[in-house]
Amino acid sequence: MAYQHLFFDLDHTLWDFETNSKETLSELFVLHKMNETVTPDFQLFYEKYAFHNKRLWHRYNHGFIRQDELRWKRMWHTLLEFKIGNENFSKQLSHEYLEILPTKKALFPHTQEILQYLTGKNYKLHLITNGFENVQWRKLENADIGKYFSTVITSETACCLKPHKEIFDFAINKAGCCYTEGIMIGDNLDADILGAMKAGMDTIFVNHIREETTLKPTYIIYHLKELEDIL
Repeated sequence: MAYQHLFFDLDHTLWDFETNSKETLSELFVLHKMNETVTPDFQLFYEKYAFHNKRLWHRYNHGFIRQDELRWKRMWHTLLEFKIGNENFSKQLSHEYLEILPTKKALFPHTQEILQYLTGKNYKLHLITNGFENVQWRKLENADIGKYFSTVITSETACCLKPHKEIFDFAINKAGCCYTEGIMIGDNLDADILGAMKAGMDTIFVNHIREETTLKPTYIIYHLKELEDIL
């Protein structure tokens, strides 16, 4: 196989964002007695947050909003769903959320196993993530997977975001390889797969949620252990 360098996404690919985010929000929900002030239904609160988080991340990835807006406006829009327009509370919750979230350690099944396997096969492993610099490093440290990666490229260090070609160029240069030697492994069809395809890199779509797509990645897998069949 020509691949020598493997470029992973982090959130939703290796690090189980949904599980970790829900646990974090549950703690904040209890801490601030939001069952009394916002809604008695935590699941409804979580679903509203997840909706606005996904929507605003998409806008952030495409340059429509700034990072600081994303950080607190996802909470702001969630609270507005319950007719609470408290900007200060939104910013407080957002700050606490980003303090607690990266301490969580849930990974997708086989993450540690497959990273060990790939390292043992002498692949060079890298990360390309749009996540916030300090938050992503803490996730890697607390989940004990940072040790597997030769380079970690965040949108802040690259000064650009997936799906833009510039972040893939930055990652390739940082890794010291060429596009034909690398393959992008991620869950996001737009940011990871289409972005890498347009940059000229082969792709592995990690389709944890069995999402339908008309895109033609180089490979599609449904759980991480299937990487052994490719690599």
